[in-house]
Amino acid sequence: MRIGPATSAAPVGRSARPVRPGRRQRPGGAPLQYRGSGVLVSRASHRRRPITPAATVLLALVAAAITLWLGLVAQAGGVVGPQEEVPGRLAVVQVHTGESLQEVAQRVAPHAPVTDVVAKIRELNQLETVALTAGQTLIAPIA
Repeated sequence: MRIGPATSAAPVGRSARPVRPGRRQRPGGAPLQYRGSGVLVSRASHRRRPITPAATVLLALVAAAITLWLGLVAQAGGVVGPQEEVPGRLAVVQVHTGESLQEVAQRVAPHAPVTDVVAKIRELNQLETVALTAGQTLIAPIA
């Protein structure tokens, strides 16, 4: 029941709230109804520009160049500067107690890549595994 434009009669037990002009009251228990998302949106045009075939080709070329560069870096192993090769001189060396094949390779050719020296020692001695015993003699490239 409305008494005037700015006031309303409240049921018993509830506080009276003034009703603003132009606002409708919702019935008790009814869910609120929202209009819009409540987010302010720019009024500028948001028209999407299609990707042209030239842009597609350019992006593909850039991706190919990056892939090629990464492949070259991976092939080079990320190593900058020259590394020494496996020495050509061979000698007979004896394995010390507790020494691994990698340690022997590093001892006999300290400036050469260890993995290459290990591969050469395994090839020269026809080793199936990298297991060594103390006192074992091996043919190894030395620097």
